[in-house]
Amino acid sequence: MSELVCIAFKDSSTADRVLNELRAMETHYVLDLEDAVIVVRDMDGKVHLKQCVDVFGGATAHGVSLGMLWGGLMGLLFMNPLAGLIGSLAGGAGAGAITTAASEYGLLSDYGIPDNFIRALGSTITRGTSAIFLLIRSADQDKLLASFSRYEGTILKTSLSTEQEEKLRVALTKQREKKTEGN
Repeated sequence: MSELVCIAFKDSSTADRVLNELRAMETHYVLDLEDAVIVVRDMDGKVHLKQCVDVFGGATAHGVSLGMLWGGLMGLLFMNPLAGLIGSLAGGAGAGAITTAASEYGLLSDYGIPDNFIRALGSTITRGTSAIFLLIRSADQDKLLASFSRYEGTILKTSLSTEQEEKLRVALTKQREKKTEGN
C-alpha cells in the first residue's frame, strides 16, 4: 500500500530541489513514486500545481509500438505493409493527442493523489512558499530520511504510522537545528 507524504517548505523553489533529488533516488531504486505533485502558492495567493509523474507511464509509446506491429501485419495480409505502418503511426499519434488533451481538461479520472485534495491543502501554505505531495509505493526509509534531513520543512499530512511520522519530523528539523547552532 502506498504512503502519502505532504511537506511544506519556506520558499517557492525547495519543493523542486527535493523532487529532483527524489527522482535521482528513484533511478538508484531507493524509492518508487506512484505520484508526485509540487504546489507553489504565489505572492497573490494563487495555488499552482505541477504534476510530476507521467500518469500514463509511457502507455502512448507502447500503443504506437503495438499499432505499428499490428498495422504491419495487416498491411502484409493485404499486400501493402507500408500503408499499414503509416496508418498505425497516425492512429497511435492521434490517440496520444486525444489522451493528452483529455487529461489536461480533466476529462480522465484523477490518478494518484486527488487534485481537489492537493488544491485544498495547498491553499493553506503561506504565500511565496511551496509544498510537495508524494505517494510513495516503497522506499528505503533510512536513505529517504537522510535525504530529507538536508531540507527544513513542515509536515502537512501523512498516512505514515506515528513512529514513521516522528522520524520524518525529526529529519526535517535537523536543518533548522544546524542553522540555530551556527548563529
